[in-house]
Amino acid sequence: MKRFGIAGLLGLIAATSANAEQVGEVGVDWVGNDIIIEAIADPDVAGVTCHIAYFERGIIDRLSKGNWFEDPSNASIACRQTGPITIGNIDRSDSGEDVFRTSRSIILKSLRVKRIFDEANQTLIYIAHAAELTDGSAKVSMSTVPLYGSD
Repeated sequence: MKRFGIAGLLGLIAATSANAEQVGEVGVDWVGNDIIIEAIADPDVAGVTCHIAYFERGIIDRLSKGNWFEDPSNASIACRQTGPITIGNIDRSDSGEDVFRTSRSIILKSLRVKRIFDEANQTLIYIAHAAELTDGSAKVSMSTVPLYGSD
């Protein structure tokens, strides 16, 4: 079931390099808070799909606790080979590049998935992390995809 609430509206406003498709939703309490699971195909590496899970606050939680325009930054990621891997024009620097980004607040906080290519070990590394304007976050999740015989 695809919901279109405040988080959905913020998602439309956010810049996103890859399209995310909601594939699951788990209710975690009676106030409407959910864990959303989305599939994200890497736009520059054919054959790799990441699944990211994150917390989305419900309307009752927003009404009772305030802070209307912000969701937690916690996320979990798992990436796998889902077809033949073909590496396109990717950033091969050690800082990598954003594959996916979505807003977690009205303007200052985003949840990002970054890809880093570990060429020496022939592995793609995907990091899910929060980026904030003023306060960085130590909340991070990582997944790797080994490249066997790929470019």
